[in-house]
Amino acid sequence: MTKKERYHFVIDYFQKHTPDAETELLYDSPYELLVAVILSAQCTDKRVNLTTPAIFKKFPDVHSLSKTNFDELFPFIKSISYPNNKTKHLIGMAQKVVKEFDGEIPMTVDELIQLPGVGRKTANVITSVVDKQPNMAVDTHVFRVSKRLALVSQSANTPLAVEKELIKNIPEEMIHKAHHWLILHGRYTCLARNPKCDECGLKVICNYYKKLLKQGNQYFFL
Repeated sequence: MTKKERYHFVIDYFQKHTPDAETELLYDSPYELLVAVILSAQCTDKRVNLTTPAIFKKFPDVHSLSKTNFDELFPFIKSISYPNNKTKHLIGMAQKVVKEFDGEIPMTVDELIQLPGVGRKTANVITSVVDKQPNMAVDTHVFRVSKRLALVSQSANTPLAVEKELIKNIPEEMIHKAHHWLILHGRYTCLARNPKCDECGLKVICNYYKKLLKQGNQYFFL
């Protein structure tokens, strides 16, 4: 199977089975999404969604968040991973948005990564979700699934390398949605440990599945 045929198979599968894939983070504005994505680093979306309603009620916009301090914000975030850093990042982000972007969440990767707590992955999420820009955020799920399905070369050993290969091979108009396809597949089916290969429609082209079979691990999938 050629790489082009492999991508066609994967895209066709997701279009049929998860055509409306989208982020599981709950938000009503670019500001709320940015806060949620910053909080989601090394934390589950479920935990973030339990936390953000109280934050958004107290700080409904970037201006109100920019005026708070660590002691006031921290209690809202203490149940999230790395609460100290994320509290500082959120305040710093809000202050910079107000000061340098007139209170509007910027919508380019280059501008977003200037904000505290925002790396390339977060910037790609914001621009692809809010603005449907052809940007691919590569988290652990996307990285793992892309490798197992041989959508990217084994030599692509960094998130940026994986991002570049995926963007090169996925039709531009589908990239923003493909991000969610790969994340959700990794989150619920192609798990890091004990992947649910028995219920995966992509196993027929999956190099990882073939490797497990060769190792004599067929019983995992009976």
